[in-house]
Amino acid sequence: MYGEEPSGPAVHAAGVFRAAGARDVLELGAGHGRDALYFAREGFTVEATDFSAIGLEQLRRGALAQGTDGWVTTAVHDVREALPLPDGAVDAVFAHLLLCMALSTEESRALVDEIRRVLRPGGMFVYTVRHTGDAHYGAGTAHGDDIFQHGGFAVHFFPRALVDALADGWNLEEVHAFEEGDLPRRLWRITQTLPR
Repeated sequence: MYGEEPSGPAVHAAGVFRAAGARDVLELGAGHGRDALYFAREGFTVEATDFSAIGLEQLRRGALAQGTDGWVTTAVHDVREALPLPDGAVDAVFAHLLLCMALSTEESRALVDEIRRVLRPGGMFVYTVRHTGDAHYGAGTAHGDDIFQHGGFAVHFFPRALVDALADGWNLEEVHAFEEGDLPRRLWRITQTLPR
């Protein structure tokens, strides 16, 4: 759907992860793996999770073809459940467009709590979401909690207050506005770190 090239947010994340000395990256919602494979090519050890076993199989085939299979592991996972990692297992977490899936605010808060649990002290979390300034916000079928279904796909559009709430207890390093796609979709790229 999105091609083989890494997303812009992944390229940015790799730079900030490297500058912070991160080695281990957890990608949530990895899909067929364009970003996970990029992280592996950049020298990170990657744990990639997704709800789709088919997408992760494509990711594994891609890693094998690129010679990065020793750097990438995968796990089928529903982010509404506890992350399949022990406490303090990774240096960084990346999630492009995952939190703005049809997850309730309560589910997003629980997920960010899980991300906090699996990160080491000083760990980084970079994620992207569509926000309430997006052209599709308010369009289609309303499901409450700023979730709207348009064209068969439900999106949770984030107000800025939710970004700030999810950063409570973190250091909020950046909220960067950008656009992507043909509409274009309007997004924020959020970078936050755990205190050491």
